[in-house]
Amino acid sequence: MSAHEHDEVRQQVRAAYGAVARAESTGCCAPSTGCCVPSDQDVAELLSRGIGYSAEDTAAVPEGANLGLGCGNPQAIAALQPGETVLDLGSGAGFDAFLAARQVGTSGIVIGVDMTPDMVSKARANAVKGGYANAEFRLGEIEHLPVADATVDVIISNCVINLSPDKAQVFRDAFRVLKPGGRLAISDIVTTAPLPPEMQREVALYTACVAGAASVDALAAMLAEEGFTDIRIAPRDASRGFIRHWAPGRGVEDFIASASIEAVKPNLKEKAG
Repeated sequence: MSAHEHDEVRQQVRAAYGAVARAESTGCCAPSTGCCVPSDQDVAELLSRGIGYSAEDTAAVPEGANLGLGCGNPQAIAALQPGETVLDLGSGAGFDAFLAARQVGTSGIVIGVDMTPDMVSKARANAVKGGYANAEFRLGEIEHLPVADATVDVIISNCVINLSPDKAQVFRDAFRVLKPGGRLAISDIVTTAPLPPEMQREVALYTACVAGAASVDALAAMLAEEGFTDIRIAPRDASRGFIRHWAPGRGVEDFIASASIEAVKPNLKEKAG
């Protein structure tokens, strides 16, 4: 894609998720809409339970923080520790960020980055409502993070990187902001078979977390190219059960699956020692 085409994709994604934040529409990854959030909070909870969150998780965050936007649970692989600095890429209304904030405690901090102003505003309001003094939300693109070099221990993300038209740049900037020894713990969508050309071109399927997905091999190559090690990408075949509802009758579950993506920024000092 050209730079202009990249920007057009970002504008389309921003518009779709802005409407979700303003509750003007259901969003990407919801049953019967093809594109990821239900309008009913109870349905959002059911969807989250289906992708790996517990009842305790969904009850722990402020009402309106869980929009049902995910395709997995990055908390399950992040192994967050008290005092860590966590960065949430595409933080939405704050669901994963607030769960992370509970795990890192008052000595840690969670930074959420989202490119949709309405989502950032919603997350900030939810932080105040829930009393999350250790969570902050910044407006920005995940390809160009508003975060200083080598300041983050863990990067989490949930079903967002597939929406980026420049995934290599996402991983490049993620590597920049991670401390040596820092790690990625991501849930996202990967292709398990080549998408038909008509699906790749369909804007609705791009904003629905389908058309922008990359293969496991492509993602692994991007991560390695940027310097990450200990790369592990594990598709979840069971995810096809909920993915088929994103675009009913289209058979998208034959081409994509949810996956956990893990990688580490090497600590060169330790290696040298």
